[in-house]
Amino acid sequence: MPAELNYQAKKELLESLISNPQEFEHRHAVDIANILKDIYHEEGFEQFLHYLRKIPEEHLGEVLLELPEYLKDDALEELSVKELAEVVDELDSDDATDLIQDIAEIDSQKEQEILSKLDVEDVEDIKKLQLYDDDAAGSIMQTELFSANLDEKIKDSIKRLKKLKEDLGLDNIYMVFLVDEFGYLIGSVPLEDVITFDFNKTYRDYLKESYKRVIYLKATDPIDSVVKNFEDYNLVVMPITDIDGKLIGRITSDDVYDIIEEKATEYIYKMAGVDDEAEEEREIGIITKKRAIWLGINLITAIAASLVIGLFDKTIQAYVALAVLMPIVASMGGNAGTQSLTVMVRQLALNEINWYEAKAAVFREIAVSLLNGLIFAVIMGLIAFLWFHDYKLGIVIGLAMIINLFFAGLFGSLIPLSLKRVGIDPAVASSVLLTTVTDIVGFFAFLGLAKIILL
Repeated sequence: MPAELNYQAKKELLESLISNPQEFEHRHAVDIANILKDIYHEEGFEQFLHYLRKIPEEHLGEVLLELPEYLKDDALEELSVKELAEVVDELDSDDATDLIQDIAEIDSQKEQEILSKLDVEDVEDIKKLQLYDDDAAGSIMQTELFSANLDEKIKDSIKRLKKLKEDLGLDNIYMVFLVDEFGYLIGSVPLEDVITFDFNKTYRDYLKESYKRVIYLKATDPIDSVVKNFEDYNLVVMPITDIDGKLIGRITSDDVYDIIEEKATEYIYKMAGVDDEAEEEREIGIITKKRAIWLGINLITAIAASLVIGLFDKTIQAYVALAVLMPIVASMGGNAGTQSLTVMVRQLALNEINWYEAKAAVFREIAVSLLNGLIFAVIMGLIAFLWFHDYKLGIVIGLAMIINLFFAGLFGSLIPLSLKRVGIDPAVASSVLLTTVTDIVGFFAFLGLAKIILL
């Protein structure tokens, strides 16, 4: 959808689509969700719901899943059991499970009523997927897939694929997963290769080593492993097996993109001390409470830094210029530490660093911070000298800068590694611990050196 369309043009586009339902096939659910969001903000919830209900059921589920959480939840409350049952019935198993889970969190009774109206096979698929932990590969897989027996004629499998697409709307078929007579995964063949085969032959006639080197995971494997495999091997789809190796589902790249986005958002929020689930709320009180907890922790660390300053109150009174320059040392240390911290947390989150590489990574961050410390020590020392006409003051702030940036690099890399080692999410507590270290070290080094050199 062109970004330059104004609100009225977007609304007219949606009305045109509603008048010609077949045109929804040519529009992405994200575009429709964005128009509905604009209608909500411009005309209110009633108009939003009015247009939402006019979207064909075969497209409504995907649109609901693309809406912001607050709008989706309100819509799920308003839509009837009959409407939602029809919507869920049109979705792939993984999306249907996600939507049912959203409904369950709002109204468990409504969830059960919807399930009672679905086909038994669909309910079984949803319940199977619900059994997996949220961080397991099985929780994001879909059970709809296309597989072929090794001894099946290629032309017969193609006929089955056509029927699956017509009857079930099976889409995103990039691979033919090869299984034996018992359903165990053996390999996979890209569709681009299949179309070059002799359709009167079987898949066994074309089986070669490259087709056997299929990248797959078990449904109980962690989602992080899914993401890493998609990134490492540039996958568009991955087969999923049970613990015995039987093919039970697949994960497509669109699901992985969603996971990457969720993980990135989660880490950004955590590093800022923000609860990602609370931020989806509209209640100011809930958001305030969640943020206040983290701010309270930061207040304690700030008091700790202030206590260090209090140890040198006489030094500050004797040399007022220290009060002017003091925040610079702490600020530079905090920023340098945050650089090291962010790099390390990202590498840990993406599994780009192991414990054997950790030592080199720590030394690298220390070296970078120390070199920057030397550069800015010279710069700040000259500024302090020109500003206050006291070369000793320049020496004090220069040495303090070197010391604090050294510790910033050291702890900026060590803190997330240590937290990861003991099983704590590095993104959650790293920033507050680092701030405490750089503030205390910065103030202590600066004021301690001032007391020794200046007085």
